[in-house]
Amino acid sequence: MKRLPVIGLPVAVVDYDQATRWALDKSSLGDRPYAVEAANTHVAALARSDVRFGEAISRFDLIAPDGMPLVWTLNAHLTGPDKLTDRVYGPTLMLKVFEATNTPEVRISHFLLGGKESTLKKLRDRFAGEFPDSTIADSYSPPFGEWAESETLKIIEKIRQSGANLVWVGLGCPKQELWIAENKHRLPPAVYFGIGAAFAFHAGEVKQAPTAIQKAGMEWAYRLAMEPRRLFRRYFTYNSLFLYHSIRDHTRN
Repeated sequence: MKRLPVIGLPVAVVDYDQATRWALDKSSLGDRPYAVEAANTHVAALARSDVRFGEAISRFDLIAPDGMPLVWTLNAHLTGPDKLTDRVYGPTLMLKVFEATNTPEVRISHFLLGGKESTLKKLRDRFAGEFPDSTIADSYSPPFGEWAESETLKIIEKIRQSGANLVWVGLGCPKQELWIAENKHRLPPAVYFGIGAAFAFHAGEVKQAPTAIQKAGMEWAYRLAMEPRRLFRRYFTYNSLFLYHSIRDHTRN
């Protein structure tokens, strides 16, 4: 799988089908934990500017281009049929993977980690209706805030006992990436996805941007309009950093 640097982040030149196939292939091996990140400008800029987060992301096995600016950066270095026609949006990737396991012949199960118990119930109910042959082995709503070592051990044991092959970690960025990376050496064999707001989107608790806005790379503006107080600082800081590092790297080359 070809990877190209986007402000230093090794992003895979990959589409939904390739990312889904990769995840299912790795999940069937059962040899070790694999980590998947759907990266947007926030993730890329944070990895560049924050040492701890950058080290955490370096332990991920597949970094897919979630944000359109990452797709545009990749395509600037690609030609013809190699160019990407769409991003790999984390919430949509989740649906694609569930769809791919929606058959009795595929013995692959899922684990949902994160969110409120009410959110997880909505997710389980929705997916049971849409993907009746996909198996959710278990789910867990962890306590808010920092966790004691005993809580982390409890979560790891729940994942192990569930036998899940695909673990969806919806703790928010950067907590989910740090948790996956810093515990990767002791996590049960499975594919772990840092999935951000996908739980809230699919549970119907947060509205997603219209497709046209997403394809224009303006989803951040839509979400900012929905939650200005919570998201203004994040988007202003990290979108600016992404643009700054992109221009700086381009002029150096």
